Amino acid sequence: MFTGIIEERGEVVRWEPDGDAARLTVRGPIAVSDASHGDSISVNGVCLTVVDQGDDWFTADVMAESITRSTLGAVRPGQRVNLERAARVGDRLGGHIVQGHVDGTAELLSIAPGAAWRVLRFSLPAEHAHLVAQKGSITLDGVSLTVSGVGDDWLEVSLIPETLVATSLGDLVVGERVNLETDVLARQVERLVAVRGLEGVAR
Repeated sequence: MFTGIIEERGEVVRWEPDGDAARLTVRGPIAVSDASHGDSISVNGVCLTVVDQGDDWFTADVMAESITRSTLGAVRPGQRVNLERAARVGDRLGGHIVQGHVDGTAELLSIAPGAAWRVLRFSLPAEHAHLVAQKGSITLDGVSLTVSGVGDDWLEVSLIPETLVATSLGDLVVGERVNLETDVLARQVERLVAVRGLEGVAR
């Protein structure tokens, strides 16, 4: 589990395809400072497992499901990525509960600059639209954000200067895609309603 508060911007060192999977190596000294084999690290919002590491880098296997659902298949050496170590039990929850299980991707449609912030509008896939609410939580490239606006096929987030500097979201240009994870609580409610119906949930 993660909180969506990015700890550092890592750098992709290698992307090595292997059939329908790949092996990804990322330089991130903070992320590996206390990491062990088998630990989880979020890379642009995708939960990956450490299989090898050095003083300032780690390697993880990326399965076909993650490549299909996320933007990881397009990463290249030198690219900067958002990194977060798994949350410790008892830590402050600065963002919201993030699983690192990406639902899909969203395209940046527009950027509206403010005096000290930016409003970014992203496409919202129809299959996820009902899970996104005004003032609710959303995760984009691993960053925990509050939805500041939402329509039938789009959502907006307002980024403060700290988010623009500390994450890759400040470097995005219109047309780029990000990894999207909806709120796990919304997904659980959806499943309960689907299986038991509203009457069952009420009881």
